[in-house]
Amino acid sequence: MGIQRGDVISVLSPNLPAMYELHFAVPMSGAILNTINTRLDAHALSVILRHNESKLVFVDFLSRSLILEAFSLLPSENKSPSLIFIMDDEVNSTLTADCIDLDFTYEGLINKGDPDFKWVRPNRELDPMVLNYTSGTTSSPKGVVHSHRGLFITTLDSLMDWCVPKQPVFLWTLAMFHSNGWSFPWGMAAVGGTNICLRKFDAASVYGLICQHSVTHMCGAPVVLNMLANNPSKEPLSDQVQILTAGAPPPATVLFRIESLGFIVSHGYGLTETAGCVVSCAWKHEWDKFPATERARLKARQGVRTIGMTEIDVLDPDSGLSVKRDGSSTGEIVLRGASILLGYFKDLEGTEKSLKTDGWFYTGDVGVMHPDGYIEIKDRSKDVIISGGENISSVEVESVLYSHPAINEAAVVARPDKFWGETPCAFVSLKSKFNSLSENDIIEFCREKLPHYMVPKTVIFEEFLPKTTTGKIQKFKLKSKAKNLGLSRVESRL
Repeated sequence: MGIQRGDVISVLSPNLPAMYELHFAVPMSGAILNTINTRLDAHALSVILRHNESKLVFVDFLSRSLILEAFSLLPSENKSPSLIFIMDDEVNSTLTADCIDLDFTYEGLINKGDPDFKWVRPNRELDPMVLNYTSGTTSSPKGVVHSHRGLFITTLDSLMDWCVPKQPVFLWTLAMFHSNGWSFPWGMAAVGGTNICLRKFDAASVYGLICQHSVTHMCGAPVVLNMLANNPSKEPLSDQVQILTAGAPPPATVLFRIESLGFIVSHGYGLTETAGCVVSCAWKHEWDKFPATERARLKARQGVRTIGMTEIDVLDPDSGLSVKRDGSSTGEIVLRGASILLGYFKDLEGTEKSLKTDGWFYTGDVGVMHPDGYIEIKDRSKDVIISGGENISSVEVESVLYSHPAINEAAVVARPDKFWGETPCAFVSLKSKFNSLSENDIIEFCREKLPHYMVPKTVIFEEFLPKTTTGKIQKFKLKSKAKNLGLSRVESRL
């Protein structure tokens, strides 16, 4: 099809077997793999395809109208990529064979292939292998480039840190388009794992698949844990299942609920820029003796560097020096190691801002260092609330909100205040059986568990909180809502 070494090949697909296979096929052709979020709209897709100049797109047939609309939005000077459709049992059950030209399907392409093809090896270990776009939780998405070497190290590092045994049974509750499934497509192959592919996440079907296939391992963001813990038909598992979570720190309450069902939660920290989890909450046996609530609190910390990461630290933004190991002095989390991104695609300014001359990658995450050397994320630097000169961690307030039995989801942002500068504003969604909770009920609940300056001064009830296409709450939209509310009106509550 005219694909050359270094060309970009995009894939728009949910967790189908073809999506898994393409994690091998594309790099083995010498091309660069770009997995695209299936929940993006046509405009966002066209922006990505224009930016990365993709030559070929593999697309799930059920997303056919979406990709064609995206193609129609490309500038006239941009040639549309070639298109290959991925067909699975769900698609085939609704189509007859004569509805589509089989030459332009994934299976049709394989059938025409050369079984003796010698795969195109990289010229150098640092040649690009994947191009991933960040979720845009706090800013515009960026194209993150990773090398063959970086992904190799991340893959082995993740298997070692999570203690993945030979021949696990892995259920794909984590989208493979999300940072290449934290490098586990390659990891599962390395240990001879069985992959259970899941087109769409549904808590009830997940429980059924766990029992049907004797699933041993899963991954997912904290929102996945919350959905599993709140599923009305949930029952304790007959066999324990290892589940690795990363992203925003999971509230201790959610960790407690999910582990009571038989899931063994491992908590890590990573970014699209690290290709996987590079900080791990290494568990100490003596912590097993602690009460469940204390165990959950400790597990909510991000932890220590994995063996494949060279160094991590928390730096004071003013002095550039390491913060005190007191669990309260905040700074920016910085990382150094071989699995850090090569750079941002076509973005020299962004690359130089994050990868400075001192060798550190500056994450933009605010954290603390505990006396035992474990780091803990307190917030994104853009999400810290400054009220009356005090820094308030929105994550810490959210953790308390999640402990309320009626709250399903919570997010805390800054609301402008004439006197204090900013005050915490909480957006919450309630579980279905609770509908009589008032703003004052939540504020009083927080007053019992937080210093008064950290208590939300405004509570907004929402049916659903806005999320990115990877399930992260979009705080920038909530910040806009809070700003539009005007100046805070509740100074007297302090």
